[in-house]
Amino acid sequence: MLRSRIRKASLFLTVAALLGLSGVAQAGTGQTGPSVHAARTPVIFVHGYNADPGVWGSLREDFKSSGYTDAELFSWGYDTDQSVNETLSGRFAEYVDDVRTQTGADRVDIVAHSFGSLVTRWYIKHGGGLGEVDDWVSLAGPNHGTSTAWACALWSQACRDMTPGSYVQDGLAEGDETPGAVSYATFWSNCDEVINPDSSVPLTGAANIAAGCLKHNDFLGDDAVSQGVRNFVS
Repeated sequence: MLRSRIRKASLFLTVAALLGLSGVAQAGTGQTGPSVHAARTPVIFVHGYNADPGVWGSLREDFKSSGYTDAELFSWGYDTDQSVNETLSGRFAEYVDDVRTQTGADRVDIVAHSFGSLVTRWYIKHGGGLGEVDDWVSLAGPNHGTSTAWACALWSQACRDMTPGSYVQDGLAEGDETPGAVSYATFWSNCDEVINPDSSVPLTGAANIAAGCLKHNDFLGDDAVSQGVRNFVS
């Protein structure tokens, strides 16, 4: 009985961690308005599971302190319970096209957290994004799956996509993990309580950067990670 209660408590805590990733609201798709040609490659921030674009407030401000303007920074909001390959990558492709039209840019940079890494990688590898992305950055992405996603896989397609050996994981792992002329970077931590194992984040062919002992959501506000991301996409 005690062992059963401990197992149930552990499952509850795992699900709570997954469902609490950086927020609860589903938000909009960022800026809209007349076309303004960006001086730099525009950056699109893509949040993780059960989060919203508001999680990027700190990093957006850091980019602005480095000279970027609001017209060059975009935050995509989306329903994280949708399928990576069947729904989300296509919707993200439409968003990228809108950003490119609005800014006049040929390509975009992408900074993704957690589950957003899978959506954007699928877009690049299987959704026609190879020629439209310059730099891609994954912060604590479950790039080879995470066992903690099993805790919510029964009711969430996103969680099923994040489980090791899923259709999405197999599709992203086949062939070259970092295809094309896109520059890839990952930031990972050996203290990440959501990504298990830690080795899930790094990709063959990417700049894989150890961020030290950071919790899963700490990547969103860590000064060293912020500086590393800005250095990579500049």
